[in-house]
Amino acid sequence: MSRFDWLSEYLARLQDEHVLVRHGTATRLAPAHVLEIDAEDWGRAGQEANAFGCRWAGVWADQAGEDFAIFCLLEYEGDYLILSTFLSVATPLLPSHTPYYPAADRPERHVQDMSGIVFADHPDTRRWTRHQAWEEGDYPLRHDFPVAGREDPGETPPDDKYRFLRVQGAGVCEIPVGPVHAGIIEPGHFRFQAVGETVLNLEQHLGYTHKGIEKIAVGRNSHALARLAGRISGDSTVAHSWAACQAMERAVGVSLPARALVLRALLAERERIANHLGDIGAICNDVGFAFAFYQFSRLREIWQRRSAELFGHRLMMDVVIPGGIATDPGTEALAVLAGDHRRLRAELQTLFDILEDHPSLEDRLLGTGCLKPETARQFGCLGYVGRASGQGFDVRHHNAYPPYDRLSVTVPVLNQAGDVAARMQVRMQEILIALDLIDQLLEELPEGDICRDMPVPADNAEGIGCIEGWRGEIFTYVRFGQAGRIVRFFPRDPSWFSWPALECMMLENIVPDFPVCNKSVNGSYSGQDL
Repeated sequence: MSRFDWLSEYLARLQDEHVLVRHGTATRLAPAHVLEIDAEDWGRAGQEANAFGCRWAGVWADQAGEDFAIFCLLEYEGDYLILSTFLSVATPLLPSHTPYYPAADRPERHVQDMSGIVFADHPDTRRWTRHQAWEEGDYPLRHDFPVAGREDPGETPPDDKYRFLRVQGAGVCEIPVGPVHAGIIEPGHFRFQAVGETVLNLEQHLGYTHKGIEKIAVGRNSHALARLAGRISGDSTVAHSWAACQAMERAVGVSLPARALVLRALLAERERIANHLGDIGAICNDVGFAFAFYQFSRLREIWQRRSAELFGHRLMMDVVIPGGIATDPGTEALAVLAGDHRRLRAELQTLFDILEDHPSLEDRLLGTGCLKPETARQFGCLGYVGRASGQGFDVRHHNAYPPYDRLSVTVPVLNQAGDVAARMQVRMQEILIALDLIDQLLEELPEGDICRDMPVPADNAEGIGCIEGWRGEIFTYVRFGQAGRIVRFFPRDPSWFSWPALECMMLENIVPDFPVCNKSVNGSYSGQDL
């Protein structure tokens, strides 16, 4: 049987039905198809899905009594497929998808560290998330592990035993950077192997911002979970909150008022614009072009002050809530945005012309930090990182959710070898596209309610959320337990896939180009470290 026939046979069994029976109840995970397979077929499923052309998009475990349910998210031409299987807690052994999907490497190691599930043929046995304060047999996401830990371990041993890859040879030197950095950025360790200034290898060690998000979500109600989701990564507070709320709303089958959906999209596009403005300026600053840094920082500051004026918070935190939104400035107050957009477009036209015709800037950005399209595909790169390297997936376009399902979303894709200049160019285009989308949303903004009451979820009701954040696709899984309390929350930030891509794009570049390459990717430390 061919690979295509093998996967097609599985897909045919779904028959347009989005139903999975588990925990003794029929549950829906639309818009994804769900396919339950035997644990022994897990590795083959990954191999065949890769040959079929599916994008690998996440893995998580959910303990129910003495069993684990394991899930893997796949995407193909805009459709989602969730593979699921079951393991005994006593013998949690499963084949790995990493031999077929490099993107699965760190997420599988995270599942192994947190739940104790062993991926038998995983090529890298090093821990990824585990703290030195946890004993070897402690798995924090298991039900028997307390939120506050076992006992006070005293002073936690230094995390200095991680085995980095060593490159040996004449003239090779090792350069450690971090985990503590200058400025206010979050911690992360970067280990360079270089000859002179040329990078032979870069390896990251992250995990210094672990917050226990998955563990402390347990027992929360829907509103408390939305607040927690908004703090996974502060620069994506709208997108993560929306993904969590969308998952919970799908789990209970509630439909939102039209005005609330339009305002959620307006918030998400404002978040996209604010971050792209800041990052374009920061990219320029990292190569000494301070003028652009000042100008784009000024524009971002004006933009965020308007967000605070209209929505009560510069980052629009806690505005997206289950059932809708918490704050509606009113149509009259929102009318000021039309003038804001005209002024911003006028300034950006001048600034973008400068960026596109500045020889010293081109000299530093063109050909720097190249990410080949094939490498971007293997790592499942999303958002501007993927689009600068020929990967055009955008949830708003390919699996549209309200209100984007009635809008035409342009996705800027550059089919070149994704350098820093390309990633900046995609950001510039996305700002203008987002402005057009907001204008269209404002023109069609309906009157009416901004929130609906959430029904009490049934025991084991579950749902998924898929939102296009400014870094790309954010995925969330939620399962409720008794009395509407959360028993499992899994959020997947796109930074899981852009961080390893940074290692690849630094090869054969020079060490001084690392800051600008890093900023052009701008992965979230906090978003990938739950």
